[in-house]
Amino acid sequence: MEIWQAIVLGIVQGMTEFLPVSSSAHLIIFPWLFNWEASSLSFETSLHLGTMTAVVVYFRAEIVKMVRAIPVALADPIGLLTGRAGAAMEAEQAADARLGLLIVIATLPGVILGVLFEDTVNELFHTEENSSRAIATIAFMLIVVGIVLYVAERVSTRTRTIPGLRWLDALIIGCAQAVALIPGTSRSGATITAGLFRGLTRADAARFSFLAGMPIILGAALKGLADAIAEGMSGREVALFVSGAVSAAIVGFLTIWGLLRFLQRRGTVVFVIYRILFGVLLLVLLAVR
Repeated sequence: MEIWQAIVLGIVQGMTEFLPVSSSAHLIIFPWLFNWEASSLSFETSLHLGTMTAVVVYFRAEIVKMVRAIPVALADPIGLLTGRAGAAMEAEQAADARLGLLIVIATLPGVILGVLFEDTVNELFHTEENSSRAIATIAFMLIVVGIVLYVAERVSTRTRTIPGLRWLDALIIGCAQAVALIPGTSRSGATITAGLFRGLTRADAARFSFLAGMPIILGAALKGLADAIAEGMSGREVALFVSGAVSAAIVGFLTIWGLLRFLQRRGTVVFVIYRILFGVLLLVLLAVR
């Protein structure tokens, strides 16, 4: 892989990690379309580190508040989640602690399925012998989730905000996030869709999606980094690592900023159209190749 290819894939990761169009699908499809060399473990890790950096920098204020509220969360987690927390608890700190607990709940389904099925997914989607089946599955998921997102857009009341989320909402959004283990689903696409079905505004559905994705992205990055260090990296791999991480971080930050503002004024139909057209294009390319 050349440096410029690493930068391109970093840009692709930075955009598609947060747009509801599936980053894993695009990272598989780009090398397949252009016959590029398959990316290494260390390089894929760099992309996760880049997008994780973007999330942390953008939501740094919320993260600091949630960390400071950990003692409050541990003191009465059930009360916070059920709305029966003590009256003496400071309101703002209670809200921060509650948000942190909801993120933990939303993370659990993805962690469980990841542990159980990560190796199976990697074998199906990251091996040469299964490439055609992988592309077909990605195309199918792009189309199906696009249609489901359109339905959510149409039926959602869009009257609720993050402070009004309940533990069941977080669990449902977390289950949607777990399904995104399948490339083509899109972690942000699945969670935004679930948020809309639960009546969240578009912007708050996206915001909670990004916050709920932090532990998953961090976990993938740390696991990949540990594996890459264990395998060892050459000087060239380090250069690719840095190039991919930096481009993913910069573009990821700009994408978060732009998408949250876009969803305050407009709907998700543009992403629905993109998903369906891209899925159909992949099926056509698969048929003629």
